Amino acid sequence: MTTVEVPEWEAPAAKKQPKSTKAKLLDVARWIAIIAVVAFAANQLASNWDEFWLTLKDIAWPSSVLSLVALIVSILVSTYGWQVMVDDLGKPIGYLRGAQICLVGQLGKYVPGSVWAYLLQMELGRKAGVARARVFTGSLVQFGVGIVAALVLSILAMPAVFSNSPNALWLFVLLPAGLIALHPKVLTWGTSLVLKTLRRPPLDHQLSWKTIGKVFGAAILAFSFQGAHLWLLANSVGAPGFTGLVLCVGAMAIAMTSGTFAFILPSGAGVREVVMVAVLTASGLSVGQATAFAVASRVMFTVADLITASGAALAARLRTA
Repeated sequence: MTTVEVPEWEAPAAKKQPKSTKAKLLDVARWIAIIAVVAFAANQLASNWDEFWLTLKDIAWPSSVLSLVALIVSILVSTYGWQVMVDDLGKPIGYLRGAQICLVGQLGKYVPGSVWAYLLQMELGRKAGVARARVFTGSLVQFGVGIVAALVLSILAMPAVFSNSPNALWLFVLLPAGLIALHPKVLTWGTSLVLKTLRRPPLDHQLSWKTIGKVFGAAILAFSFQGAHLWLLANSVGAPGFTGLVLCVGAMAIAMTSGTFAFILPSGAGVREVVMVAVLTASGLSVGQATAFAVASRVMFTVADLITASGAALAARLRTA
């Protein structure tokens, strides 16, 4: 009799049977991890709340609400890109299930060391019946495609960012290489090479233009909504106009990518704010105003992350109830 091996990309289907002691301990560990990352996020929210509230009081409430909505939409769009990538690697998991894994797992970025977000996503994926290798690979590819999208949009903020940070010219050195890396053959080879380095199995098929295009488009759209979020804050006290909107989109693309590389800090603390201040001052705001909006933006990001993660968890819970 021959045995059929289950590919590592697919977790075995869950059977209705009593949980073992190990499974119960893993469930407890997952809950402890989730509680810990929520606590870190709440702590960051509390530590910046006073300055955030002082800034918010001077902003018209419609601008504040729309700015937060723009952030929430950006997170949901980015999650779609992640789900598309994970779906390409195996049996489709759907948006709701993917959102539960991606959004709750992403709260791990508030713990110093961005690796916690990926670890939490993998554990949540495994709990939902999706292999850890598949979740990690989906996140890895989305991260790489997102960087290229950010490099493309960084051109929009070139006048403001590079006048304050000449060393940022390295972004344009990476752009041609990034565009080449989006080719299905190159991206598949590069992803498999990273997986091999990590002693994981390589991709079992070549990525398609359609999948890469959807992930890239989702990244562009997500950065655009993040730029609109920053522009709505600045536009409430000044008049950046359309030019300011374009600058804010490019700035958020650079800021979010730079923050990701600052993996020692929780959610790139401090790095993205430097870029935001540079762009906002170039748009006509004072350094004080720009700094206040950068802090307000960070707090609103935390609020949006908590709203979307709790919403995804609740929706998934109601669906399985």
